[in-house]
Amino acid sequence: MKRPVLLALPLLGLVFWLQARIDRELGGRAQHEVLYLWSGQHVRRLFPGFEGLAGDLYWLRTVQYFGSSRAFEQDTRMELLGPLLDITVTLDPRMEVAYRYGAIFLGERVPLGAGRPHEAVALLERGTRALPGNWRIRQDRGFFYFLCLDDHRRAAEVLLEAAKLPGAAFWLKFMAADILARGGDRDTGRRMWRQIYEQSEGVVRANALVNLQVLDALGQAERLTGLVEEFTRRTGRRPRSLEELRASGLLSGPAVDSSGMPFVYDAQSGRVRVSPRSILYRPDRETP
Repeated sequence: MKRPVLLALPLLGLVFWLQARIDRELGGRAQHEVLYLWSGQHVRRLFPGFEGLAGDLYWLRTVQYFGSSRAFEQDTRMELLGPLLDITVTLDPRMEVAYRYGAIFLGERVPLGAGRPHEAVALLERGTRALPGNWRIRQDRGFFYFLCLDDHRRAAEVLLEAAKLPGAAFWLKFMAADILARGGDRDTGRRMWRQIYEQSEGVVRANALVNLQVLDALGQAERLTGLVEEFTRRTGRRPRSLEELRASGLLSGPAVDSSGMPFVYDAQSGRVRVSPRSILYRPDRETP
C-alpha cells in the first residue's frame, strides 16, 4: 500500500517544479503574459520530456481562469481562454477533455461561456485531427454546428462521420437523419443537450441542464400561448391575465418557469413569453 505513495512523491515534486518554472519564465504573470508573448510551441520548448504533465498544469489553469471569470464577472470576454487552450492542447494533443470541455467554455453564450462558437468548432476540428478515432469529439462538433451555428446540414454530416467510428453510439445516425429531415428544431436541440448532460459532469453538466431548462421554458410559453388562443375561441375575447386562464380551468397550476419566475403575458397580442427577469430568458431563441 505504501509503494504507490512513495512513487507519487517524486511526481508531486516535479509538478511543483514545473509550476515554479512556468511562473519564473513568465514573471509570475502566466495568465496575462500568455496573451501577448506566448504560443503553444513556445511553452512546449520549455518542458522537453514533460509536455504531458505541463499540459495538465495548463488545463488546470484554464479551468481556474474560466471559473473565476464566470464567478466574479471580471472578464466576461474571457480573452485569455483561447490562448490557454492552445497551449494546453499543444503540450498534450491527446487531451480529450481539453477539446470537449474547452469547446463548451468557448462556445456557450455569455455569461455561461465566452460566446465564441466559431473558435469552439475550430478547437473541436483540431481535436478531430489529433484524435481521428475519437467519436465523441466528432459528436460534439456536430452538436456545435447545430446548436451554435445553425448549420444543420454540416451538423448531420459530422454526426454521420462520428457514427461510422468504432464504438460510436448507435443513435448518432438517427439524430443525423432527424436533423436532415426537419432542418433543425427544438426537440432535436433538447436531445443533443440531454446527451451532453448525460455524458458530462461539473460545470459542463450544469450548463447543459440550464440549456434544457431554457428549452423547457420556451415550450411552456408556447403552450400557454396556445391556452390563450383556446380561451379566445371559447369566449370571443382574450383573457385579461394568466390568472383568468386558471379561473377558467384551462390552466391547472401557476404560470411560472422552472426557476419560479412568472411568465409575461401581453393581452394585446395574446402572446406569452419568458420573463426578461428570469435566469432562463434568451431573447435570441424566442420565435418572432
